[in-house]
Amino acid sequence: MRKFLALFLAALMAVSCFAAQGAAEGNALTVGSTTGFSGSFFSQMWGSNTSDMDVRMLLEGYGLIRWDGESSSFVKNDSVVRDVAITANSAGDRTYLFLLANDLYYSDGTKITAWDYAFSILLSAAPEIAAIGGDNNGSDPIYGVDAYKNGTSSVLTGVHVYNDERIAITVKAEYLPFFYELGLLDYVPYPISVIAPGCKVADDGDGVYIANADANVQEPVFTADLLRETVLNAENGYLSHPSVVSGPYKLVSYDGQKAEFDRNEYYKGNYAGVKPSIDHITFKTVSNETMISELENGEVDLLNKCVASATVRGGIMLASDVNFAMANYARSGYSFISFNCERPALESASVRQAIAYCLDKNAVVADYVGNYGTRVDGYYGIGQWMYQVVRGSLQAPARIDSNGEAVYDESAWASVTLDNAAVYDVNLNEAVKLLQADGWTLNREGAAFDSAKDDVRCKQIGEELVPLELTLIYPEGNTIAASLETALVENLAKVGVKLTLTAKPMNELLSMYYRQTERDCDMFYLATNFNAVFDPSETFNPADAYQGVNNRTGIADEELYRLAVVMRKTEPGDALGYCKNWVKFQERYAQVLPTIPVYSGVYFDFYTSALKNYNVSANTSWAEAIVGAYLER
Repeated sequence: MRKFLALFLAALMAVSCFAAQGAAEGNALTVGSTTGFSGSFFSQMWGSNTSDMDVRMLLEGYGLIRWDGESSSFVKNDSVVRDVAITANSAGDRTYLFLLANDLYYSDGTKITAWDYAFSILLSAAPEIAAIGGDNNGSDPIYGVDAYKNGTSSVLTGVHVYNDERIAITVKAEYLPFFYELGLLDYVPYPISVIAPGCKVADDGDGVYIANADANVQEPVFTADLLRETVLNAENGYLSHPSVVSGPYKLVSYDGQKAEFDRNEYYKGNYAGVKPSIDHITFKTVSNETMISELENGEVDLLNKCVASATVRGGIMLASDVNFAMANYARSGYSFISFNCERPALESASVRQAIAYCLDKNAVVADYVGNYGTRVDGYYGIGQWMYQVVRGSLQAPARIDSNGEAVYDESAWASVTLDNAAVYDVNLNEAVKLLQADGWTLNREGAAFDSAKDDVRCKQIGEELVPLELTLIYPEGNTIAASLETALVENLAKVGVKLTLTAKPMNELLSMYYRQTERDCDMFYLATNFNAVFDPSETFNPADAYQGVNNRTGIADEELYRLAVVMRKTEPGDALGYCKNWVKFQERYAQVLPTIPVYSGVYFDFYTSALKNYNVSANTSWAEAIVGAYLER
C-alpha cells in the first residue's frame, strides 16, 4: 500500500502546474461536482451525501469541537470555546462545561449564545423530528435523552444552560469510554427564531426544554406540524433553504442542480481566525463527460472529487497547461453495492455472498477508476488512518507510558492485519454452491432448477415462490452501469440470478436508500465518505428505531453490532486497541456483507490556477479549504 500511494503522489505531483485563468468574473468561484444534491443542507437527520456535506460545511460554523487533521483527533474549537472543564460523578457520567466566546453572530446579525447550542441538542433528539420522518438518534450519548426522545419527559436533564456563555453537556456512563469522545459534542448552533418561531429554550434547574416564547399562549407551539412547515417546506424550509446560518457563507439560492452562496460578513473566522475572501460561490452538478471541457472553457473554476479514469486523465492533461492546477488526496470513503437486507431474497448472507462471488471487482476498478483507485474488501477508505496504519503506509501511533515517554509497540502492531477478512474474487462455482445450500433449487414453475434451460433460481419462502430476479439502482448520469453489466450482470445470469440495472436521479435514489420512500428494489450502487467520528454502531444497530436513515441496509446482525460497539468503546488514545477492534469488526463485516465494497482511491481536484492557497489535502473538504483560499485574476 505504501508503494501504491507513493507512485500516485510521485507521478501526479510531477504534472501539477500553476497559473491564472478563471470561469467567473471578479471575486467569484464556480465549483462543479458529479454528485447531485439531495437538498439535506440542515444536519444529517434526513440523510446526506458528499455534496450536501460540502454545503453544510459552507453554511455551518462555530462547532464546539473540530477535527484536527495533524493529530487525527478532536479538539475544542478555539473560535467558539474559550475554556472547557470536565468532571465526572460517582456513576461515571462525564460532564463538559463550555465557556463560549461572546462575539458569535448568525448571518442576519443576531447573537449566538449557549441557548442556541441547547436548542440544537434538543432538536436533534426531539420526538417531533421523528414524527416528520427525521432521524432523532444523533444525541443518544447524552444523559437523559431516552426519556426526552420517547416523549415521557419534555426536559433534557443532561444539558444545562447557566447563562448566555455557559453550557454543560453530560455524556452518560453507559456510552463511555468512547474512542472519539470529544467528537460526540460537535454541535453547531441553529436559530430557533427560524426553525421554531414562537418558541424559546428554558432551564429551570432540572435541564433544558423548549417552551412557548409567550407565556400567555397555552397550547404548545413546538409541534410536528410546525416543523413540517419550517423545515420540510420545499420552497423555503430550513432543510433545503437554510436562511439564517453561522458558517463562512450563506445560501442565496438553490434549485436542485445549483446552489449560490454569498460570503457571510458576520463570520468571525475559523479556529485560526481565517475568514473567507471569495465573495460568491456557485456550486453545481456536472457530468463526467463534459466537466473537463467546462473547466477548460471557463464555465467552472474548480472540479471537486474526480474519480472516473477518463475524467482524471483529461484533467491531468489539462493541468499540464500553465493556466490550470490540480491536487490529489486519499479518499476516506469507498464505493459499494448496498443490499436491501429486508427483501426476502437478500435476508440470507449466503445470497449476498453468492452475488459477491459474481462481481469481477478488479474489472470494475480497472474500467471505471483505472490506476487512480484500488479495490477494497471492507468497510473502509484508503484515506482513513486506521487502514493506513494496519496496511503499513502510516507510522503506528506511539503509546505513552507511565513516565510520559512515547513507546512504539512494533511487535504488537505486527499482529494487527486484515489477513483473516474474507475476500470475494470471482468464483461462479462457489456462488452456485452457496445458492443451492441456501435452498435456491427451484425454477419458476416450482420444479428443480435446470441451468441448461431455466433462467432464474427460485426458493419457496413461506407461501411464496421467490425468484432471484433483482434490481439495482444507480445514480443517473453515472457511467458505472457499463462496467456492472459485464462485470456483474452477465456473471449472475450464469448462476441463475437475473439483475436489472436502473438509473434514478440522486435525490430519488437517496430517498429510497434512506428508506424515506418505499423501495421496491434490491440493491443500490453508491459511494460515500466516512465521518471523522467512525462509529458504525449506529449504522448497523438492529433496533427498529435505527432502521432507515441510520441503518440503510436493513441488516440485523447482532454480532456485527456488538463488535461495532466494542470498537466504539475503546479507551481514547488506545490506538492499538482500537485497530484490533476495527479488524475484528471488518472480519465480521466481510462475512455477513451488508454491502459489497468495490473501490477506494485518490480524489482529484482540477482548478484554475487563479485559485491560490487551496490546500484541500490538509482539510476535510473543498468547502473547508476554500475559506483560506483566494482568487488572483
